[in-house]
Amino acid sequence: MNAVPEARIEMLPMGQGDLDEVLAIEYGVCSFPWGRGNFTDSLACGHSCWVCRAEGELVGYFVLMLAVDDAHLLSISVAEKRQRMGFGARLLRYAMRVALQGGARTLLLEVRPSNVKALAMYRHFGFQQIGVRRGYYPAERGREDALVLTHPLFEVSA
Repeated sequence: MNAVPEARIEMLPMGQGDLDEVLAIEYGVCSFPWGRGNFTDSLACGHSCWVCRAEGELVGYFVLMLAVDDAHLLSISVAEKRQRMGFGARLLRYAMRVALQGGARTLLLEVRPSNVKALAMYRHFGFQQIGVRRGYYPAERGREDALVLTHPLFEVSA
């Protein structure tokens, strides 16, 4: 699939009207997806929720929780057919920028050890592992650990 010209890519605040498309991506790429209520609650409590549109098509999104000095990336996904086209990196860079502008100095996230593509992207961006949450994620057989990663936001370039 060809890359979308830069001028046709937009980062927009997520709204209730985006949720059907967001859920289609979520259910298409996540083994244990968030439901509509998770996204509705995130919007209602003021989390920073964004979508990425390429030529009008919703290709990805993220949900970011801002705290005093930290930001926690709760969810980030790219539509399967749009993966490996730079949208994940674009979303992550934008999430880091939003967090920094919101006063955060550190971005924290959890990721499944089995999510090799996401881990590679986070490591490419310079995220460092600071811990493990045992049995954090549901899995096909029992539970899967989460790797806890962090990145100092003062190092983010615009």
